[in-house]
Amino acid sequence: MLPSTQQIRFCASRDGTRIAYGICGNGPPLVWVAHFVHHLNFDWDSPVWWPWISALAKRHTLIRYDFRGTGLSDRSGVEFTFEKLVEDFEAVVNASGVRNFALLAMSGGARIVLPFAVQNPDRVSRLVLYGTSPAGPLTAKAPPERVENMQVQLKAFELGWPQDIPGFGTFLTSLHIPDATAEQARSFNELLRLTTSAANAVALLRTLVESDMQDLLPNLRCPTLVFHSRQSAVLPFDDGRRVAALVPDARFVPLESRNHILLGTEPAWKQFVYELDEFLPCTSHDGATESFDELTARERDVVELLAHGMSNADISVRLKISAKTVRNHVSAVLGKLGANSRAQAVAVARDAGYGRRMMARTGSRQRSD
Repeated sequence: MLPSTQQIRFCASRDGTRIAYGICGNGPPLVWVAHFVHHLNFDWDSPVWWPWISALAKRHTLIRYDFRGTGLSDRSGVEFTFEKLVEDFEAVVNASGVRNFALLAMSGGARIVLPFAVQNPDRVSRLVLYGTSPAGPLTAKAPPERVENMQVQLKAFELGWPQDIPGFGTFLTSLHIPDATAEQARSFNELLRLTTSAANAVALLRTLVESDMQDLLPNLRCPTLVFHSRQSAVLPFDDGRRVAALVPDARFVPLESRNHILLGTEPAWKQFVYELDEFLPCTSHDGATESFDELTARERDVVELLAHGMSNADISVRLKISAKTVRNHVSAVLGKLGANSRAQAVAVARDAGYGRRMMARTGSRQRSD
């Protein structure tokens, strides 16, 4: 069912900044960290963002928020640092009351969620990374030409944010959605004006493009799906490929599009929604309870630790059993759950409620199985 209304609420980040977040739809929770050009209120009527909202909230309880300095969140007197953006995300997640959730993060905002996802593998059941890069173009390892190009863009933002030079908004819109219809382009251009001020736009964008989280990507333990448009003018296709290559067992889906923000009217949209629906089931797997009933007590212990993102070596130490025994248990678990891979087994387990609690200390359990 398509969402007809949304609840808009506010929470306080660690430094007291009020962050606006919205909730709509029904189903398992899905937290969406969107592109920075969006607005909780005006997105609802946007021909660019409404297809995203309706697709994501059709089968899920969708939770999204406005970045500090933008939309309905506090705009005046706010400080922009990467750490504060991470704290804002954590504040929204905690205020919404969700414990275990799927997560969709796009563009520069995708790097914001990585510290949380790595540190809380029991809370993020599945992760979708859309149109992002391992590190921003203003980091130490960025090629000189990308650094120079981003510096020029930031200066253009400072001098020409839509309310100052109308042509700049048109340029920025054509950069993000070159194949937009006239109505989509007009709406996105207007959204640029409504989202934030020039000063906040520059400060927020600079914070995002200076962030480097590529060292965290190999530490992700949740099933991960990576999307990237083949001909995006905002972030090269190779950025998405490198993200997927760095995340263990991640699946990479190239999108045949020139648009950095996929549009609901283009052919690639159907592929995107199909892949997303396959990866983010709206309910627990049918028959999952029956499958888990077939597991032995020790296999359930192993599943619990798998759902927490532990490696075989970690499980061996935690349960005080040999590495070979762990491998045997994992193989048995995959067979009984009908999973084709470790990542799929983790996803099924998390859908069934595993990984939401830390298992009691097992040192007192002396089984040698």
